[in-house]
Amino acid sequence: MTMSPSGETTRDDLPPSPDELQVSKGARQALILLLLINLFNYIDRYVLAAVLPDVQRELLDAADKNADFKMGLLSTAFLVVYMLASPVFGLLGDRMSRWMLISIGVALWSLASGASGLATGFMMMLITRCFVGIGEAAYGPVAPTVISDLYPVSRRGRKLAWFYMAIPVGSALGFALGGQVAAITSWRWAFYLVVIPGLVLGFWSMLMPDPPRGASDGGKTSARGPRYQDYLALLRIPSYVLNTLGMAAMTFAIGAISWWMPKYLEQQHVAPVAGLVPSVFLGLLTVVAGLIATLSGGLAGDWLKPRFPGSYFLVSGVGLLLTVPCVIGFLLCPFPLAWVFIFFAEFFLFFNTGPTNTILANVTHPSIRATAFAVNILIIHLFGDAISPPIVGAVSDFAKNVLNVQNSLAYGFVLVSLLLVVGGVLWLWGVKHLQRDTEAAPHRIS
Repeated sequence: MTMSPSGETTRDDLPPSPDELQVSKGARQALILLLLINLFNYIDRYVLAAVLPDVQRELLDAADKNADFKMGLLSTAFLVVYMLASPVFGLLGDRMSRWMLISIGVALWSLASGASGLATGFMMMLITRCFVGIGEAAYGPVAPTVISDLYPVSRRGRKLAWFYMAIPVGSALGFALGGQVAAITSWRWAFYLVVIPGLVLGFWSMLMPDPPRGASDGGKTSARGPRYQDYLALLRIPSYVLNTLGMAAMTFAIGAISWWMPKYLEQQHVAPVAGLVPSVFLGLLTVVAGLIATLSGGLAGDWLKPRFPGSYFLVSGVGLLLTVPCVIGFLLCPFPLAWVFIFFAEFFLFFNTGPTNTILANVTHPSIRATAFAVNILIIHLFGDAISPPIVGAVSDFAKNVLNVQNSLAYGFVLVSLLLVVGGVLWLWGVKHLQRDTEAAPHRIS
């Protein structure tokens, strides 16, 4: 060993820190690729929401009194397939190459999204959205586990926040792309334009090496494959259960708001802002609010963690509860003032994205982490955005046809605000469990 003149060991001779050992050389490239894939993932999802009025006018009879409900079913069809297929791909993700699954999923959903632009009727559009769901199910449960195996707990919250930053940005770009393309040409081209980039990202994924499972968890992986009872053990982790239930309530709310907001703006006869149609301006607003909130939430959770062990639950719960007065604000205030409340509603909705997904990664054993994410996907969509668009659509139809009100979607958004309160309370409940569940995670399977 090299000694300093004073006889002490120099810094260069000290062994590298655990973080230096656990972060692989390809981590940054993998994170960038996964971020780009997640970006197109959410562009694909929300292009349809942006052009929903155009699709409804072309594919459904104008006299159909259940038109809003049927349009909501397009979201439900995608999500039902996505959430049911996710556990299957989650099990595969715990046993085979995750990058190969990602590659297959990205290629499939890109082709299916392009096929949506070819739809000549409601049923054809419904079927293509189901295939988009299958493709995303091959990607959704396994992508976060790759990041978890590339970065240790001390950095994981920030890195996952970067990955989930693609949710608001991709959603916003989907709204902006769909709205702008539909205004210039046809809503169909909004679906065609995402095919080629998706196929390129799918091919790139095939070239990526799979990181060892548990590489960033002290190497505490299972010597055997996961067993059936290991998956049942997820239900005995309080942080996992409370986090998943809270995410289901939040997903119900964000699914309904994102799906119906363009139609709500149309009902309100919102004027263009700075020459931009309302859906495009909404997209830009979502980019700014979501980008700042997602990164801020991840940083806040990591910064508070040494000082407050339940930080990820705390910032998520407080943020979700602060969303409620913002939703009420944009329902009661006229435009353009309502845009201010929409901005802060989106900010507080996205503030929890990094912390809540970091909780999922930190409280589950590496060998069943893909399945843990898949089960989470199943539950949050089953009780969240798989049912919220048609429920809010049905409430809107009732308010419009029975109560004879013009601003019918506002009634559905009141229901949404109640679910936000439920989610915030569940997350605050999880604060006291998080440290114990995180420390126990690497030892749950022996």
